[in-house]
Amino acid sequence: MTKIIVMTDIHITSEGSDIIGLNPLERFENVYAIALRDHPDAAFTILMGDLTHHGKIDQYQRLNAALRSSPIPVIPMLGNHDIRDEFLKVFKNAPQDDAGFVQNIIDLDHHRIITLDTKDGPFGHHAGHLCAKRLAWLKSALATKSHRIPLVFMHHPPFATGIIGMDNINLDNDDEVLDIIAQYPTAHLFCGHIHRTISGSTRSVAWTMFKSPCHQGVLDFDDPDSSLSVNEPGSYGLLLLTPDGVVAHSQDVGFEHEIQRESGSKTD
Repeated sequence: MTKIIVMTDIHITSEGSDIIGLNPLERFENVYAIALRDHPDAAFTILMGDLTHHGKIDQYQRLNAALRSSPIPVIPMLGNHDIRDEFLKVFKNAPQDDAGFVQNIIDLDHHRIITLDTKDGPFGHHAGHLCAKRLAWLKSALATKSHRIPLVFMHHPPFATGIIGMDNINLDNDDEVLDIIAQYPTAHLFCGHIHRTISGSTRSVAWTMFKSPCHQGVLDFDDPDSSLSVNEPGSYGLLLLTPDGVVAHSQDVGFEHEIQRESGSKTD
């Protein structure tokens, strides 16, 4: 099985600045080091947006420095906290489509990896959007996948989770995007943005979301404040790609426990 490490909502800040008392760079470096330690055979890493907290040059530089020692390729994506022009000044070799959006296609033996750029929602800084050019690019990427299983990655979820603070700033043209992906029954959609591990299906599209390596979202269905956060263990996702599909694991980091075998187990 091919392994892919997935991390989202890294939120690198400027030096000396934290988020709810946490240092995002330290948290990212710790989580990523453990992911690489436990899965040195991973093919590559996908970073699903909100790479920085304010989209500043120095924040992208700090992330870029942290990634220099990565032994495997890293595919960066953009989220609502990112600024595309500033990102591209630092990540000069980041994949872009013909229109300049940070989007990419990677073909593996049995899968097509499609990473989307949902930055620039028209109804507020933090909402997401896929314009006509990006929708056309997605349609083409899916239509030319040949026999491969499409795995689509985007920062903003095109569906509601019940967490209204975040649902208010999800992808604004959600139904349009889901209708495109739903034409491919084997497709699986991966998102970030919510800072929680959630899975489900919407309009016949199966999807999975991952937590952040830094601060996590709150399971609150009533408060419209999208900034609600909690200090829980950081996390990364691990995808196992099989010839007939994909298995998604989520691994919390922040504590180390000795693995023990239960007394009386069949392997004793």
